[in-house]
Amino acid sequence: MLLTIKDLSTWLNIKPSTLYLWVAQGKIPCRKIHGLIRFDRQAIQQWLDTFGSHTSLSPSIHRGGRDQDIDAVIARAKRSLYTAPREKPDEDRAEQGG
Repeated sequence: MLLTIKDLSTWLNIKPSTLYLWVAQGKIPCRKIHGLIRFDRQAIQQWLDTFGSHTSLSPSIHRGGRDQDIDAVIARAKRSLYTAPREKPDEDRAEQGG
């Protein structure tokens, strides 16, 4: 049995717009029949099974045997995720007229 976007959206409790995005990005198995997007129930179940329950979305914090200050943990996380904008050397700025 083939499912529509609405059917799959209800089954997975995911917004239809997210499913359209995943289809466009090739992230979810689907069939296109004369411009209509359809999903094979068995293929979706197999796709879901690939995610398993062993995956953790929460980051692990290694305490190293001592209590860590939460501000230090946050600061390290920010440094690892965010980089400062790259400043151009003064010579590059002068060449570009700025």
